[in-house]
Amino acid sequence: MKITEKEFENKITILTNKLKVNNFNEVIKDGLSLIKKVNHPILYNILSLAFQGKGDFDNSIKIIDEGLKLDPKNIFFLNNIGLSYYKKNELSKAEEYYNRAIEINPNYINTLNNLATLKKDLDLVDEAIELFEKSLKLNDKVLETNYNLASILQSIGKFDQSIKYFMKTLEINPKFTKADRNIAMMTSYNNDNEHFLKMKKKISETSLSKIELHELHFAIGKAYEDLKNHPEAFDNYSKANNYKKEITGYNIKKDREEFNSLKKIFNKNLDVKNSFNTKKLIFILGMPRSGTSLAEQIISSHSEVYGGGELIFLTDIIYQNFYSENKFLNISESKSKIQQVQNNYIKKISLIDSSEKSFTDKAPLNFKWIGYILNIFPNVKIVHCKRDPLDNCWSLFKNNFDGNLNFSNNLSDLGEYYKIYVDLMSFWKQKFPNKIYDLVYEHLTRDQENETKKLLKFCELSWDENCLKHHENKKSIKTVSFGQARKPIYKSSINSSEKYKDYLNELKSILN
Repeated sequence: MKITEKEFENKITILTNKLKVNNFNEVIKDGLSLIKKVNHPILYNILSLAFQGKGDFDNSIKIIDEGLKLDPKNIFFLNNIGLSYYKKNELSKAEEYYNRAIEINPNYINTLNNLATLKKDLDLVDEAIELFEKSLKLNDKVLETNYNLASILQSIGKFDQSIKYFMKTLEINPKFTKADRNIAMMTSYNNDNEHFLKMKKKISETSLSKIELHELHFAIGKAYEDLKNHPEAFDNYSKANNYKKEITGYNIKKDREEFNSLKKIFNKNLDVKNSFNTKKLIFILGMPRSGTSLAEQIISSHSEVYGGGELIFLTDIIYQNFYSENKFLNISESKSKIQQVQNNYIKKISLIDSSEKSFTDKAPLNFKWIGYILNIFPNVKIVHCKRDPLDNCWSLFKNNFDGNLNFSNNLSDLGEYYKIYVDLMSFWKQKFPNKIYDLVYEHLTRDQENETKKLLKFCELSWDENCLKHHENKKSIKTVSFGQARKPIYKSSINSSEKYKDYLNELKSILN
């Protein structure tokens, strides 16, 4: 049955409104029904965005592919399919479609920003900055462009320029408090600091969502810590974490079950034969805030090493290949996949660096996958970063993370998670003796040269004086450690929890 133009416009309005409130299932159901009656380009875009919203990137790609057959030069289609491939971590395919869109319209801001973000992920920092700056020349009022440029400048240590663009972000939307938090991380506050006064006014006078409040409380907590007002600092850190705990609804049960499942799988004597990886790999892992960024800065200062940063490739690959029906698969039952997985990982990191250099992957939570890592990459080097448990947990609690570190938003959760992490690491060391090197943060700060020599020896790297000058390393750092890892070795982080000891009794009792 045909529908009138007016009826079609009304249906599109309804679908668009449902998309805005994340009612993706209804959008997909009604959109697929409507597209059979009216084969209109806008429906392909709406359906693609709905599938993206559900995380179903395969169907998002499929629906846009159909649209591209009808209209191969539709820049909205090309941008959307590129974004779906990007979300699937198929970066070369994403780049291909972004470039096709830019060839048709070099000034389409959405694609310029998306391509710049992809370049940032590939550590092509100069290309990313050039694209963001081009986008801003076209329209300097786009919040995402200002924020993304500020973030990449932050990651390479250009803090003054970074703060400028974060401030521009706040001019566009004062409630975008994620920018406040990032500014706070680069600022040393006094009582008269203008940004500090604005944040206090904003939190008392502005109506903010829980997401906006939690970012702002983290920022204010950092300011009070600079002022050595530890009661106010702790109060704000606690409020920030309470809001985020409400948002995420984290429950440690799932992580506990996952860790036990991994131990059960690898408790057996596995007979996995795999060829050596052609790329020399160094995995740097451990609890977040245990010194992983510092370790990578040191190792990647070596002339024969490329620092890959905090990558999600491995976690994605493991879930795609060794996880089914809510459980992990025994790797010995998946032998046919192992070489394929190794090749897939090498292919992905080669987009970042294709040289003969050793390559570091410093995603801390890769400690969960040590059993898989050692079977997939037989000649890999694993550096496990360790730090005083209380200092480590406190550093997690007072920082906000964009990744999936939701265990860090409650002191009880933190203590329990730390315990299951220690238990899993003990299991891996027993299962794979001499395969894991412990780099102890406190030892490194007390005797940098000898600890660095031992670290390089384990990684089978020759001595390189540059590793003692890690703070001169220009590699981008995209984690909350971007500031600390650019400084010479310092000891002020040791016993950093001492100033807050009166607030951490519950955590201490769990850790002891």
